[in-house]
Amino acid sequence: MHAAQVTAILPAKDAAPYIGTTLETLLRQFDDPSALKLVAIDDGSSDGTGDIMRAYAERFAHAEVLVNPHARGLATARNQGLAHVDGDAFCFIDGDDWMQPHRLQVLTAQLAQLDCDFVRTDHVRVTGQDRRLVRAPYPWRGVVASPRDAILPADDKTMVDYPFAWAGMLHRRVIDQGLAAFPDGLFTAEDRPWIWRLHLQARRFAVVDAPALLYRRGVATSLTQVGDRRQLDFAAAMRDVLDLVQQDADAERFLPKAVQTILALSSHHMVRSRRMTPTLRRDMRASIRALLTRLPAAETGRALQRLDGPRRRVLARSLRRAGRTT
Repeated sequence: MHAAQVTAILPAKDAAPYIGTTLETLLRQFDDPSALKLVAIDDGSSDGTGDIMRAYAERFAHAEVLVNPHARGLATARNQGLAHVDGDAFCFIDGDDWMQPHRLQVLTAQLAQLDCDFVRTDHVRVTGQDRRLVRAPYPWRGVVASPRDAILPADDKTMVDYPFAWAGMLHRRVIDQGLAAFPDGLFTAEDRPWIWRLHLQARRFAVVDAPALLYRRGVATSLTQVGDRRQLDFAAAMRDVLDLVQQDADAERFLPKAVQTILALSSHHMVRSRRMTPTLRRDMRASIRALLTRLPAAETGRALQRLDGPRRRVLARSLRRAGRTT
């Protein structure tokens, strides 16, 4: 039996209604099935997710199923998977998403041919019966570039605003270089520091065309739908982003983008907090104020001018209380 070339890391919690589709599509990725290793992580599921993982694992040439008795969160579960990567390439997939056939075979070839640290792709967003192509916000396809050159401009959507860990493939050297791990213990926004680190510190990347990954929206158990305390991790994730940028040799170049992103996401979470319980809403707003306090005042003022009026108004009180101008 040949050694695996690619490892697919699949963490899931309570994904029994969907994960069979995910796993079935992973079986259709390579002409030579032995090219793929499955690392599935059952992150404290209370349904049949783990049983489905174990049943499917028997159909893969290479597979491991890890079990967390209690949920540790997507970031930690993905990190667990990283420790089991075999081969020169790896990717992530979530338990409610699926792939068109041969996606991973195409990405493996592209990663090798372009000699990139990572490649990124568009994806298809699925909401009920509706499907919509979401393009990676980078104008060139199949062109190798420095990941740092895809961070700016500050006032437009760029590749650091497209943080989805599953939207591509990575070479194992990013593990060796310490660039692949997620902030341990974060339940939401864990991919924000992850994508910034990749773009600041990796060497070569490209956006490429490939068969689609289909990203299922509107799942009741998805953390994009859940309004509980785990949403507070957004502020911790963005503090990590700010630290990464401020420690970079070109901090002044990239700070405008980081500050702009933090303000835009803070406004979004302020609006979302209106649907939370009073205690959680108070804690969310306090965490946002603490985050805003850390922003450079001059850069905050400039970034505010680039925000539209409604988002400025949402942030106004928190900015004043954080000692930042509106």
